Amino acid sequence: MTYCVGLLLDAGMVLLSDTRTNAGLDNIATYRKMFTFEDAGERVITVLTAGSLSVTQTTIARLREAIEDDDATGETSIMLAPTMLKVAEIIGNTLASVREDIDHKMNATKVSVSASMIVAGQRAGGAMRMFLVYPEGNFIEATEDTPFLQIGEHKYGKPILDRVVKPSTSIEDAQKAVLLSMDSTLRSNLSVGMPLDLAVIERDACRVSSRRRIEAKDPDFARMSEAWSNALREGFSQIEL
Repeated sequence: MTYCVGLLLDAGMVLLSDTRTNAGLDNIATYRKMFTFEDAGERVITVLTAGSLSVTQTTIARLREAIEDDDATGETSIMLAPTMLKVAEIIGNTLASVREDIDHKMNATKVSVSASMIVAGQRAGGAMRMFLVYPEGNFIEATEDTPFLQIGEHKYGKPILDRVVKPSTSIEDAQKAVLLSMDSTLRSNLSVGMPLDLAVIERDACRVSSRRRIEAKDPDFARMSEAWSNALREGFSQIEL
């Protein structure tokens, strides 16, 4: 299992993913789940993945292969697509095709595979957009009413996002929100684990403005986690029945 979250704000986009993949309690590994495709100043696309590792890795590999194809067009390559909507369609179609191929191969074992993705980005002259792509290839989009999307083990980290995240939230506060959302998930579910990948895409930059790998013993993350725990305990003790 995994947990990934993306925020679509007036000032830009903030994205966070964990890196834990497991196939049972005795088979845990670390794999990157955040992938960036960038032509700095022209377009930037970041993809967060959750679900079957074979499905997500094959999907990313096929997207890269399509980009590198000498005959690539706006219908096949996310780096040539005319809009972010078309980018989401290409990724959705690729994900659905890969899932169907692998499902067919796994049919004899009666094991079903699934994966979902968050697709966030902007092209020069276009608006920032963020989509949640389902295993079947269909997708929904983040809006002003719901300016964040989650995939994977999302339930533990959702309450803080519901309470504090708005389109007007600053980039700094948004980073704090996604990290505390992840902290809540880490404390409640062992299938989500460090290290974490954090990325910020500022509005109209069309590139990743900052990225950070947060390791298990990162002192800043540990300090934030402890401060959040103390604030919750203090707030709880002050509430009267």
